Amino acid sequence: MNSIHAAKVTDYVAALRALKEDDRLRGLKPRAGIDFASNDYLALASAPSMKKAVLAALETGTPIGAGGSRLLRGNCEEHERLEAEAAQFFGAETALFFGGGYVANFAVLTTLPQRGDLLVLDCLVHASIHEGARAGRADFRISAHNDPESVENAIRDWRAKGGTGRVWIVVESLYSMDGDFAPLEDLVALADRYDAFLMVDEAHATGVYGEQGRGLTAPYGTLENLLVVHTCGKALGAAGALVTASGVLRDFMVNRCRPFIFATAPSPLMAVAVREALLILQEEPERQQRLAELVAFTHRQLAVRGWESSSISQIVPYIVGNNAGAMNLASALQARGFDVRAIRPPTVPAGTACLRISLTLNAGQDDVRSMLDALFEETRDDALSGRGHGDR
Repeated sequence: MNSIHAAKVTDYVAALRALKEDDRLRGLKPRAGIDFASNDYLALASAPSMKKAVLAALETGTPIGAGGSRLLRGNCEEHERLEAEAAQFFGAETALFFGGGYVANFAVLTTLPQRGDLLVLDCLVHASIHEGARAGRADFRISAHNDPESVENAIRDWRAKGGTGRVWIVVESLYSMDGDFAPLEDLVALADRYDAFLMVDEAHATGVYGEQGRGLTAPYGTLENLLVVHTCGKALGAAGALVTASGVLRDFMVNRCRPFIFATAPSPLMAVAVREALLILQEEPERQQRLAELVAFTHRQLAVRGWESSSISQIVPYIVGNNAGAMNLASALQARGFDVRAIRPPTVPAGTACLRISLTLNAGQDDVRSMLDALFEETRDDALSGRGHGDR
């Protein structure tokens, strides 16, 4: 690297060095070992029927790429069929298909909340929601995690200071790092009381919870003030995201949403894959049941070992604390054949670096038992001294 070029990237090199010194330097590594890291909860990403559906679509002329935005020639029959079937499946008035969950959250929050409105975000919502709030027109506040009273206090304080616009309450139904659930019933009531919109990211609940995997918002699907994001790249085994909402909100996004208007449409093949995934949810309920049994088994195994966990879902965080310790523990488990990954700040708060153990149908009960045995052995010294056990 010559001196002129080196000078141009000096700041980047320094930033990377600082990350390394803090044990937060990230890199890409291939998948290996038994899956305790993915979000492919129902093992649909490699399901034979998913492959057959995509191959059949190719053979009958479905294009690989859309070739343009939805408002130009990129609006394919496959997109419209998916949106119609998804709206019916999730019990919503309409659905709109985006290329991914990140862009869907960002798109909604930079389009629908207007200048003079207020967003109240749970402090642990996904980075895409925080970024959408920062980039959007509305004012925003951060509420304490899963605390409806904190949400209400934020609204009252904003009103007391002269806020007159619409309120948007934004949460996840199942939190991606802690594995705990939002108090949706209380939040629905709160939204009604303040004439607010409730936006729920169902990324980690779609396909896993609710009747036939319709998600935790399924009982409230017909509410006019409810907007839901269903990610398609996790339990549905494909890619993209579906925003379900009233027809008015969908029409507004089609006309005003820049990430929708100015982006090439998602691959029609992904629309085919998602349609097949929704069909599998209806025709193979045993997948959802098997995952529920695996989750229950895992939490029983944790209890037997005396390990406490705040989660009762398929997402099980094991809190280590420091970044180096989390990385070393993950590496030790990977060396023993278990693909468990460490999660470090800023994904989680400073001082709470953890292993994020993800339960999927890509692993069985014997795999879980072996992985937990390995985790116990690797943390035996901490266990004997009273530290660890996955608690905070």
